[in-house]
Amino acid sequence: MNKVIATIIYIIVILGAIIMGMIIFNHKSNKFEADKFAKVDDLEEENILDDCTDEYEELEANKIVQANSKDEKISPYCSFTIKTYYKECGHIKSEYLKLPEELVNCTKEQIKEKYKEYTLEKFSSNEIVLYQEKEGQCDEHYIVKDDEGKVKIYKKEQNGENSLVEETDISTEYLTKTDIMNMEKGIEINGKQNLNQFIENFE
Repeated sequence: MNKVIATIIYIIVILGAIIMGMIIFNHKSNKFEADKFAKVDDLEEENILDDCTDEYEELEANKIVQANSKDEKISPYCSFTIKTYYKECGHIKSEYLKLPEELVNCTKEQIKEKYKEYTLEKFSSNEIVLYQEKEGQCDEHYIVKDDEGKVKIYKKEQNGENSLVEETDISTEYLTKTDIMNMEKGIEINGKQNLNQFIENFE
């Protein structure tokens, strides 16, 4: 009888131990899962914050760039160029002018308003380029001729006539026969820079 009671008590103790072990295991397992999800949530939240921060910084940078481009103003040391295209001869003449004082601190929109007859080709705080088109030809069409033994420079006018610009000290008697023949007919040269280079060859 005593053995039976002892056996029953022994079985009850073992079952109790098993049940307690299962309860403890389930508790630890649930805690691990909770910690796992908590870490995932923290990571996702951190990523969201990082993404939002990056997007915010990018938006702020874009605002600054747009504000700077919109509000960019002309400095007192800005270069000022007017380019003119002449339809008859197809030449483009660039005039490098002193910046008018009233343009200092003007914005892009203000320049467009002041120069409506031009196209604003370039605009920055340090450079302005205006462009226009005109009928006729430019005023840099020259004819170099032999006149009474001297090399003379004439400008071709819009009316078709030639006006004397300069009588050089170059004597045609020292030129080659080919040059003399060309000078007698008249050599057409376009552009002041080309003219200067041409004359330097004979000096």
